[in-house]
Amino acid sequence: MSESATGAPGTVAQIEVERWRAGTLVHAVDQVAEEVPVALVYEDVPHGVMLATPADLEDFAVGFTLSEGLVDRPEEIRGVVVRPAGEAIEVRLSVVWERFTALLERRRRLTGRTGCGLCGVETAAQAVRTLAPLTGGPSVSVRELHAAIAALGQRQPLNALTGSVHAAAWVRPATGIETVREDVGRHNALDKLIGAQVRAGADLAGGFVLLTSRASFEMVQKCAAVGISFVAALSAPTALAVRLARQTGVTLIAFAREQQHVVYAHAHRLREDRGDNRPS
Repeated sequence: MSESATGAPGTVAQIEVERWRAGTLVHAVDQVAEEVPVALVYEDVPHGVMLATPADLEDFAVGFTLSEGLVDRPEEIRGVVVRPAGEAIEVRLSVVWERFTALLERRRRLTGRTGCGLCGVETAAQAVRTLAPLTGGPSVSVRELHAAIAALGQRQPLNALTGSVHAAAWVRPATGIETVREDVGRHNALDKLIGAQVRAGADLAGGFVLLTSRASFEMVQKCAAVGISFVAALSAPTALAVRLARQTGVTLIAFAREQQHVVYAHAHRLREDRGDNRPS
């Protein structure tokens, strides 16, 4: 079972605060999630800077590179090195030459705010990519979906400390949650999860992603780009995300709670549990 490294040293700061509650003022120490500039560098060429939680950054770099279409296959990433760079962190990636030359042509100079999914995109074609429709994918029971939702809260150590980070979980039918990644940015959490699964050699067609955030367009696009065909989110979707899910064959579920959910696209991958009396 793969666990997240979040909650490790460097991800939380202790801040002295004045806490006011019901007319009483108390001096206390609060646990606050860290965020640092993370510079992505491909073959000595800076690509962009994102604000992220300083953990699981190898996963983040691999997931970002794949989900943004900078490479087509994991084997096109030859190496990842993380190193301090003053107040920031630099992640240096080596990719095959063909991908590097293409990356130079489409290079984006972006400074990514926390939670920014399309920062620095220069054209509509870059923002809304053409993706091949997905077929196959997992068969997930309602019971399995709701069991993962119920279990997710206990698998978020950084959020338990700070209450301010998103999580993305990888769930395999008949197994449950296998991997969780957390970050101050929801896109970063998803990229970290994708990278973790790719680096572990997981079959991305064999499971599904569970998000604590809303199901925005970029989240669906990242999943579709790497072959993940089932996405469930605890919060709401956007209309553009729903349209993209329907176009790309992604099963999209939102407002997912322990006893409820709403299916917005491709319900065929979610099967009813035996004995469920709900109308079909």
